[in-house]
Amino acid sequence: MQTTTLVTHEEYFQLLAKSDVKLEYNSGEIVAMAGAQPVHNAVTANLIAEFIYCLKLKNCVVLTGDQLIKVESCDRYSFPDLVIVCGKPNFEKSTQGIDALLNPEIVIEVLSDSTEKYDRLEKFDCYKTIPSFREYVLVSSKMKKVEVIKKLNEAEWLSHTYTEKDEFVLIGECTVLMADIYNKVDLL
Repeated sequence: MQTTTLVTHEEYFQLLAKSDVKLEYNSGEIVAMAGAQPVHNAVTANLIAEFIYCLKLKNCVVLTGDQLIKVESCDRYSFPDLVIVCGKPNFEKSTQGIDALLNPEIVIEVLSDSTEKYDRLEKFDCYKTIPSFREYVLVSSKMKKVEVIKKLNEAEWLSHTYTEKDEFVLIGECTVLMADIYNKVDLL
């Protein structure tokens, strides 16, 4: 029989402050996040560049994968690949100096074999409980494919899948070229 030692939020933040890797918190359990592959990193960097350019004149901020977010209703802290907040970001302050974002609006995950199921199901179910959350974007690291899931109301979400046949991808207020999302990925 396997036993799990659960940790408090304070213990989690103490571990996180000392850790060389990203640690996510899920109802008392700590999960170490593995480093990403080069294609994942390139796609993420391309997305960051596109959103910073698109949103530079808007009242929005783009936060990278080092931004911790808190999902109160699921007792979870996680590190999505990219987060967009329009308006003033709100943070939960920890005694360790690590601030967790409370009001993400658009969350973007670049999928890998090891995280796709978790990102699609468990993480998405938790993100849906955040009142400010309105759009979830899943970006493939294996092919030109982007799934944008938009909140219609509390009970309904609309999914649109873009593929290599699509020239543009609409995410939030940004129209991004599919070619720019996957720029230079074929070199890796």
